Amino acid sequence: MVIQGFTHDVVVVGASVAGCAAAILFARSGLTVALVERDPDPAAYKRLCTHYIQSSALPVLERLGLDRAIEACGGVRNRLDLHTRWGWIREGEAAPGHPGHGYNLRRSRLDPLLRARAATTPGIELLAGHTATGLGREGGRVAWLSVRDRQGSERTLRGRLHVGADGRASPVARLAGIEARQTENARFFYYAAYRGLDPNGGRSRMWMGEAGISYTFPNEDGLTIAATTLPKALLPDFKADPEAALARTLAALPDGPNLTAAERVGPVMGFVDMPNQGRAAAVPGLALVGDAALSVDPVWGTGCAFALRSAEWLVAATADALLARGPVDRALRSYARRHRRTLAGHAWHIASYARGRRWWLPERIMFEAAALDPHHAGRLFAYASRNIGLTEFMAPTALARAAATVLRTRLAGRRRRLGPRIEAV
Repeated sequence: MVIQGFTHDVVVVGASVAGCAAAILFARSGLTVALVERDPDPAAYKRLCTHYIQSSALPVLERLGLDRAIEACGGVRNRLDLHTRWGWIREGEAAPGHPGHGYNLRRSRLDPLLRARAATTPGIELLAGHTATGLGREGGRVAWLSVRDRQGSERTLRGRLHVGADGRASPVARLAGIEARQTENARFFYYAAYRGLDPNGGRSRMWMGEAGISYTFPNEDGLTIAATTLPKALLPDFKADPEAALARTLAALPDGPNLTAAERVGPVMGFVDMPNQGRAAAVPGLALVGDAALSVDPVWGTGCAFALRSAEWLVAATADALLARGPVDRALRSYARRHRRTLAGHAWHIASYARGRRWWLPERIMFEAAALDPHHAGRLFAYASRNIGLTEFMAPTALARAAATVLRTRLAGRRRRLGPRIEAV
């Protein structure tokens, strides 16, 4: 089947975080965009989410003009207090050149906000209530997508570029034959929102252990998201009463919150089996962004930041070629390289922890050093917020400095214990 002429410069499927961000940035570059969304409700939102936007995405939010809108909605600037077996580690001011904060904002506010911004951006045609049903290739590249509305009417959209921003299951990736690569997640994840928890000065808190991770993230309207991830061997007991199990798990943590003294708002939700998953970020004529390209263990709160950043990378790589009406596939390869270069280390590290392993020696050194010294704490938070990559965080020189900090502190403590004992004569 050959479809003559282009209907739009770019066809984006999925009007959530990644899709709306990409559509807005493409349209602001002077391109026409079809933004396809299967849900007809403008207030639709993703329910299973940590509702945490890491600071690495702040420049994208500022570029979109959404930082002020998020704060107007009550979004909380996030800073983290992290507990490991070596004690509490407090996130301070960001290093020069790194964004100062991210945001905690529930998706019930974030998704409609983004969709409304996209719907009113000149150059975007929002097709709500439409589902991608088919995909065609010409000359070995994706050349068009067919969509169907709720009444069964079909429409063919032909773009110079097509974008799958349709989530982890990604019907667009399936239609294109892009296989997902999965690795086991040996843990399950549950969370709920509460009103009346100790706000901790508006700071987020996370407890990291070898068995699992728990956290409390303050959000808008006085709500706090409380969550935990634990080994699947504990799942049967947890599922018997998730609310009580969540409260019991967090109460047992050092300085842990008392969920039973707070009001639960909404259901206790979770993932009982969510493998880490990745796909090729681009093939000729088609790019994947957000969860369609990479979806990892949700406890790390990376999804929104990865979605926003991948959308920005795609536009940066392809907009000029699209405006020039030139070949796009070389630009798509550039996008795929940047996506892989920036996120592959994070994805690998997250997937390795999800297998249920114990801390590696370099991790133990970095955690202990961060608990002892603000410099090392700053580097740990720069990595955790995805402002630096794994190779920079675990660089041999950085690891050596962290080990020296740990060794000096341990030797100093030993000298104090073994100091001279003076007796009266």
